[in-house]
Amino acid sequence: MQIPDWLIIAGGIGQIFTALIYPYIRHVVFDWYNDIKQLKPLNQEIVKTYGRYIQGLNFAFGLIAILYYEDLKNQSHLAIALTGLIAAYWIGKVATQFSYYPMYQIPKKLIFKIGEVCMNTLFISFALIYLLLFLTNLQLI
Repeated sequence: MQIPDWLIIAGGIGQIFTALIYPYIRHVVFDWYNDIKQLKPLNQEIVKTYGRYIQGLNFAFGLIAILYYEDLKNQSHLAIALTGLIAAYWIGKVATQFSYYPMYQIPKKLIFKIGEVCMNTLFISFALIYLLLFLTNLQLI
């Protein structure tokens, strides 16, 4: 199976989008900083650091997909390792999203509900793109 270049690049653009929209979601949708103010100072910094890691990984994965889309499907050991890592990252994100997040409420505004559906669609798309890339690199499909 050959994954089209445009699909990998579109996934990369989507990942960069998620990195850029992440601060808006934290501040406006989840009122994140007011919630973490309730934590001890060290725990506040740990939570902020993990948030930056997530944002940085999303951006980096997107940049890799845009700049090195051909290398991501060349069946090299590095392509297998990297697509496997990114697939695991997004599959874990989707699993977490649907396992733990439904018990929490997001604001009821229509724009946030639409955003939730769109973001979940992006996350599932990323998981599928990288899973397909990984399996293709392993020559399993």
